Amino acid sequence: MLLWVALLMSRCFSGLDGAAAGRAGLERIEECGTSCSQGLQCKTKPNNWFPPPCQNPGEGVNRSSVFHDVDLSTVMRCEGRQKCSLHLRIKTAINLTESIHGLSVCTVTAGMMPNCQIFSFRRESRHRLSGLKVEVENDCTVIPARERVQVTVETVPSYCGVTWTGTYDAPACISEDLRRHVPECITGRLSYDVNPQTKELRVSVSDMLEDQDYHLRLCHRDFICAGTGAHRLIKKGERVMSAILPYSQPLPCLCIEGWSDVTDASRVQICPFKHRLGELWSGINFDPLEETLSWEPICPVAATAVLCQKRADGVCVDLPHGSQNVSRKKITFTKVDPHPQLCMKFTAGRQSWTRCPFADPTFQAWEVVVSGQQGQKVVKVLSQVAATFSVGLCVKPEGSTSCQITDTYTVDVEEHNAVGLNLKGEPCNSCLQVKRLNVKFAATVTHCLEQCNQTGACGPDVSSRVSLDFGWIILHAAVLFSGIFIFTLALHVLLTVYQKRKQNVIGGCISEKRTDPASDCAVVVLKPQPPGHGGFLIPDSPQCGNTEKANLI
Repeated sequence: MLLWVALLMSRCFSGLDGAAAGRAGLERIEECGTSCSQGLQCKTKPNNWFPPPCQNPGEGVNRSSVFHDVDLSTVMRCEGRQKCSLHLRIKTAINLTESIHGLSVCTVTAGMMPNCQIFSFRRESRHRLSGLKVEVENDCTVIPARERVQVTVETVPSYCGVTWTGTYDAPACISEDLRRHVPECITGRLSYDVNPQTKELRVSVSDMLEDQDYHLRLCHRDFICAGTGAHRLIKKGERVMSAILPYSQPLPCLCIEGWSDVTDASRVQICPFKHRLGELWSGINFDPLEETLSWEPICPVAATAVLCQKRADGVCVDLPHGSQNVSRKKITFTKVDPHPQLCMKFTAGRQSWTRCPFADPTFQAWEVVVSGQQGQKVVKVLSQVAATFSVGLCVKPEGSTSCQITDTYTVDVEEHNAVGLNLKGEPCNSCLQVKRLNVKFAATVTHCLEQCNQTGACGPDVSSRVSLDFGWIILHAAVLFSGIFIFTLALHVLLTVYQKRKQNVIGGCISEKRTDPASDCAVVVLKPQPPGHGGFLIPDSPQCGNTEKANLI
């Protein structure tokens, strides 16, 4: 066991490359240069643009006999706090012979011209150290961060087949050391505050590249970070290095991106809402003509979308063959029945979200309608589209949630039409399971009939009947009180009319009209009535101009 652990650790440590060196912190050098083993006199000179062709090696001269080890590493040379550069250190160990006059080292990165140097050995030292192992070290080759460098080491003169080649990955800008001191790695530090009421992000910048402007923007991160329109430029020298960026929706791929205003500047990104996966599951679309249900992710996400039927207890049961994997592309479910119980469930990792696009009854294409006719319940299937339904009769045992199907038949319904279901003679406590057949994905709707009454027919249960009788009592009482009120009101009107007429008959007199020849005035004379009334009244007559009040004579 200990031997296995030792081998594993040695394998891990032997795999350290430039990136690992970058994470551990880089060695600093004040000046670059070339050094050789003690006693070996060497000097550096530029390589020939057109080197001569290789020569046939002498006896015993081959790659394995000449090159013992070539070690590649990165060091850092700094001229200021933010003015450091990366240098490739090449350390080569060779078996020196008098036929080897020096070494040629060439480095090349993608899109760049080769950079070659020659390290020549003096004749005296070659003769003195012939047959011995010597080392040559050089750290003057500047390399860019994050680049892969191809290294070629040859002998001088060049012997055919006596060449060492290898690749080296320069450290990336992930270490704190590089991000603070190498200009191409300095991105600045971003911090932010979220204001959900105004939907704004206040972003502050620190440790940016000195004497340079700084860009801030919001973007949607995918293969690249595509801008959303919110962009601010912070000028160098400003006292407050911050900006406010508005956003519309807190998506997990919405990120803040910052970079210095220099060519090919490195960029830093932070995503404030990266854990808000619940924001992704909106925008479900339904085409009623094609009967297709579709959804397209706003952000790239590894998830699963499945159609399901939502039960009364809130659990959504997956429909057969209704699952699709989600990444970046739009997903579509064809021939879907728009029913309020049909939903879409999204699962990412250990979390699930359920969205029901047809919860609004406006989208419902069909329904089971129960009505009463002549004391009996009539069940119909009402459909807004031409559809075929499977109707299953089942019995739900008392205390059980499952329904055992006893019979099944098919019903065809025309567009904007209703078809009645023949339920005569069906047992009490029975249910209907209705499902649309001419689609690929549909919910199975269960509709249970009411409990039996004393006659054995299906109808309302006892509690429903008591409630119904009590309602009829209230209705009859209301009608009775309304009749009494109307009768009383009519009697009051008749009594009022009678009293007004009686006022015109005072003391048992009957009115008679008499004309005064002198004045053409009509005067009302009240003839005496039977004893008990002592006199008659002559009222004022405005037609005669009499201004005297009525006097009792």
